Order: sequence, then structure tokens, then C-alpha cells
Amino acid sequence: MPTLIVVLFGAVVSSVAQTTESASVLPYLNPSLPTNQRVDDLVARMTLEEKASQLVNQARAIPRLQVPAYDWWSEALHGVANAGTATVFPEPIGLAATFDVPLIHEMAVVISTEARAKHNQAVRAGRRDIMEGLDFWSPNINIFRDPRWGRGQETYGEDPFLTGRMGVAFVTGMQGDDPKYFRVISTPKHFAVHSGPEPSRHTITWKYRSTTWRTLSARFPRRRY
Repeated sequence: MPTLIVVLFGAVVSSVAQTTESASVLPYLNPSLPTNQRVDDLVARMTLEEKASQLVNQARAIPRLQVPAYDWWSEALHGVANAGTATVFPEPIGLAATFDVPLIHEMAVVISTEARAKHNQAVRAGRRDIMEGLDFWSPNINIFRDPRWGRGQETYGEDPFLTGRMGVAFVTGMQGDDPKYFRVISTPKHFAVHSGPEPSRHTITWKYRSTTWRTLSARFPRRRY
């Protein structure tokens, strides 16, 4: 849970820095301090209501703490989506057919660099809208089990090993290799073994055998993404 909080509020703290001319004495506004310390300080100053207001994708502004509004929902499966003109690459199912893991990494670097530029441009224009943030709900690492699902084109196909390799390449390409700052945050989706009937996924319960979980979960190495 602490790691999740650092990732989530780290993006907000980054946005705060863009709207504040100079950091005050408050620790969370001091970019020279460790991220964990800044996050802890910010969260400690928030009321329960303010914390609750951050638990939706359209996170509310907290003017008294100089925290701007922020929308966590952006998409970039094969290019920055729904945020104006952007470079568009083939659908992931086609990208997987290349079997070229380094190429996927290079593509993700291009996407995230463009995404960061678009976010900076939006902030300068005074916008904090949906699809203009730094957190991207990509890649889709569900295993494509059945074409009737309807979203197989978003995935890297039916093979867990290939999906794992492609997913790691995408995430590391998006987030970059800076030791302190992410270029953007890549959020793989969806829940493990997701990819059942789309219309009823919010209302029904699926029961899977343990062999299904082992077979249909993408294979990822133990490492920091």
C-alpha cells in the first residue's frame, strides 16, 4: 500500500511543482526532499474528505494545499489517445506479431515522450482534463482467450510468455530509466484472467480452476518496472 500511495500521489506532487513558482517551507512542496517524505507530509495534512476526493479518476483540487485537480484516466495502448493529434502505431495484437520486444520498448519511449509534452502543454493552458494526465491505463496484458470478448485487439494475444515480454518492454519504455522521476506512469490492465463477456463483466462472478489462473496469467520477471 505505501508503494501505491507514493506512485499515485507522486504524480500529483509533480503537478503541484508546475503550478508553484517557488517551493515554500512546507516539506511536500520541497523538491529536494525524498519523495516518500513529501508524500507522507502531504497526506498527513489532508482531511478525511480531501483524501476521499482523491479516490476517483477525477481527483478534486485542494486549493488550501496548492494541490491542483488531476484526472488519472489517460490511454496509450498504441499511441496517446483522445488528446488531440498524436502518433498512432498498430494495434497491440499486430505489434505482438512482430515478436520484436526491443521495438515495443522504443515505441513506448516515443509514446510517453509525446504524452509528457502533451501534459505540459495542457497544464500551461490551464487544463487538467481527462486524457491529459501522466498516468496511462496501458498496456492491456489480458490473455486473448476468446474472440467473442470483443477487445482482443488491445492485447498481445494468447501466449502468456510473449505477453509478459511485451508488457515489460512497454512499461519500462513508458516510465523511463531516470532514478528519481518517471516520464509517465504505465498502469497495466485488467484484473488477472479478465477477458470474459464485456457487457456483463461488472455484474457476474466467474469461477476459474487453478490451472486456468496459471495458464492465463502473463509471465513477468521479478523486477521494478
